[in-house]
Amino acid sequence: MSHVVLNNLTIKKFAEGLRNKEFSAFEITKEFFDHIEKKDKDIDAYLRLLKDSALEQAGKVDVDFAKGKELNILAGAPLAIKDNILIEGELCTAASKILENYKAPYNATVIKKLKEAGVIFLGKTNMDEFAMGSSTENSAFKTTKNPHDLKRVPGGSSGGSAAAVTADMCVAALGSDTGGSVRQPASFCGVVGLKPTYGAVSRYGLMAMASSLDQIGPLAKTVEDAEILFNAIKGKDPKDSTSVESKFPISNFQFSNLEKLTIGLPKEYFVGGMDKETELKIQEVIKSLKSLKIEFKEISLPHTKYALSCYYIIMPAEVSANLSRFDGIRYSRTKNKKAETQNLKDIYFKTRGEGFGDEVKRRIMLGTFVLSSGYYDAYYAKAQKVRKLIKEDFEKAFNLSADGVDLILTPVSPTQAFKIGEKINNPLEMYLSDIFTIPLNLAGLPGMSIPIKNLKSQTSNLKSELPVGFQLITKPFHENNIFEVGKFYERIMGVDNK
Repeated sequence: MSHVVLNNLTIKKFAEGLRNKEFSAFEITKEFFDHIEKKDKDIDAYLRLLKDSALEQAGKVDVDFAKGKELNILAGAPLAIKDNILIEGELCTAASKILENYKAPYNATVIKKLKEAGVIFLGKTNMDEFAMGSSTENSAFKTTKNPHDLKRVPGGSSGGSAAAVTADMCVAALGSDTGGSVRQPASFCGVVGLKPTYGAVSRYGLMAMASSLDQIGPLAKTVEDAEILFNAIKGKDPKDSTSVESKFPISNFQFSNLEKLTIGLPKEYFVGGMDKETELKIQEVIKSLKSLKIEFKEISLPHTKYALSCYYIIMPAEVSANLSRFDGIRYSRTKNKKAETQNLKDIYFKTRGEGFGDEVKRRIMLGTFVLSSGYYDAYYAKAQKVRKLIKEDFEKAFNLSADGVDLILTPVSPTQAFKIGEKINNPLEMYLSDIFTIPLNLAGLPGMSIPIKNLKSQTSNLKSELPVGFQLITKPFHENNIFEVGKFYERIMGVDNK
């Protein structure tokens, strides 16, 4: 079997190949590991591989297939998992030194569901430490490179997962999105990335960063693959009280009647600050969809300008609370070693001082400050009020008036993938990478980054061929609207979904 088979191999193509006996699950899993061994030396997408368990699972899928059992479409599909999602018995570090020896005692709910579907886990992917970052440069272990240009970042914090999908080192992957951590790396690497509605997917077994913002989401090569993965992991979980059992209404938009669709363009998102290449490509998408008689209208989300400030008060506050459990006792790096220090304060300072990286410390300190006596009302309480206003802006745009829009289209990031080291010493500049994605997390809305596919005639005025994604946003639990329009866009741009 040649290496070419892995190129653009989607979940759907994989399932068809398995059923048509073009390959066995064991063969293709081995092929993936061979490919990773060669390719990942340059990219550094994976923190560790799960070769033994993956090949064992592949063998089981082949046995079930030989017995004529009816298999899930995901059976045997080789996936990559971000290293803040727990797989029982495997190391789970969140790319932090403080957890470098931590073995997961149980499976995350999403992992449990995927295991039941017969998925094969190839390995755990690199990320910004505790998901704090927009470039995967904050990992305590390695810096992942963008497969399109090894001098550039893959985005973050799910940069390892995005890079693994892009470089054909898995068919799809799971990441987590707190302020854009699935969508922004998807845009930088040219893959599809979905942040589901808050509560649509269980967070049980995801290492908490900011509990009111975190969501697990798929990264995939096509919208259809993202849909398959989302349908496998969604649903209420008794172990996560914020998860919801929604009916996920079937989309009203089928390929035949998309002319009835109205897409909103928020004027606050199309302002100065975007780089020229990104702006040109976003305008090309709008032009392509307009040519199909899809109606566009300008809308206003007036509180968008406060979203970044609001997020960087709420998120660090929740970070400081969630990360207080890493105290050097419950998750000690010096397990089975005699403590060098005697008093509790010294243990805390030593463990947290050595174990946490700079960005994590920065956010813990900021969060502790905004929650402290005398500052809580001035910062945290006010930010929560602004969050409510941001959510209300979206509600008005979607359905509080008779002429509300069905979806909203925006850029994903103001720039394409930037160079490694370019923004790492300027936190504010780094934070601005997520300016277009953060409002959705604050409002709990679903959003998807879809790579812009340029026709040859459209690229003549573009200097760069680095990927750019556009973002589709819709009402809570209406992910199917995004899937239908996304698949339609891929079809008109000639993406092979067969």
